[in-house]
Amino acid sequence: MVQNSVPELEQILQGNRRAIAKAITLLESTRPESFEQGQELLESLLPHAGKALRIGITGVPGVGKSTFIEAIGLFLIKLGHRVAVLAVDPSSQLTGGSIMGDKTRMNELAQHPHAFIRPSPSSGILGGVARKTRETMLICEAAGYDVVIVETVGVGQSETMVASMVDLFLLLMLPNAGDELQGIKKGVLELADLVVVNKSDGEQETLAKTAQSEYRKALHLLPSSKNSWTPQILRCSALEKRGIDKIWDSVKSFREALQNSGEWEKQRRSQTGKWMWSLVEEGLLTNFRNHPNLQKQIPVLEKEVESGNMLPTTAARKLLDSWRTKST
Repeated sequence: MVQNSVPELEQILQGNRRAIAKAITLLESTRPESFEQGQELLESLLPHAGKALRIGITGVPGVGKSTFIEAIGLFLIKLGHRVAVLAVDPSSQLTGGSIMGDKTRMNELAQHPHAFIRPSPSSGILGGVARKTRETMLICEAAGYDVVIVETVGVGQSETMVASMVDLFLLLMLPNAGDELQGIKKGVLELADLVVVNKSDGEQETLAKTAQSEYRKALHLLPSSKNSWTPQILRCSALEKRGIDKIWDSVKSFREALQNSGEWEKQRRSQTGKWMWSLVEEGLLTNFRNHPNLQKQIPVLEKEVESGNMLPTTAARKLLDSWRTKST
């Protein structure tokens, strides 16, 4: 650890939010020297991380994720917890920036001294977003946040990616069961450890009860992703802050069941191993794209493929053969 980073390390361990934000910015930097400093910092923080409960939350647009996260975040803080919220949005790469609305969407939680909210990092590839989110998670845990919530903002691969880095994956659903079941991918349902029907209030409460029953039937037909846990289907009104306590009780039951069976630790170890291999893949792809002998070939072959003059398999083989030849 470089000497001038030591005070910052202490500030992070003390939960200084400015120091935490500065450390995350360092990790998100693309400069080579920043990468080395960031890795040294992570090595120093690693012994202090890993004790938090990691919760992934996803749901279709309009399901009320922000309202729900703020409601459960404030509920947990009242119980004495410290809560970090990280957003994952692979689509932010299209604009070259990050989703900056998170703090305004969860204004009360963002201002609380025992909460920390971080928008999604922008990155050229999905793996880059995943790496930075995992590293940010370690910083938050070392800083004393004992509940880390990872919210998926984008759609598509992000659900699988988030599920691979959390302990519990929570799927928020709307009361209109029939319509929504058609829009939810089977794979996303299979990932869920907990399904919560939000907006169970007012005129929609009857609909929410029906939806709860429908989701229960749908989940019954799918294999559970955990041996020691059967996914639960609950209802809540994040707006009225009703049902949040039952959701937290279910989360605690989940953790107890998996810890007693040994599945908790097994899952954590498996996730760490997969993280290592995802870093290897990311590094290989980056080196491949930046290889001086391939930089002229790549745009030419891309053009040939896009115009329909060459099969993608042929172009890929040419690039790989060239890379192997130049690398030996």
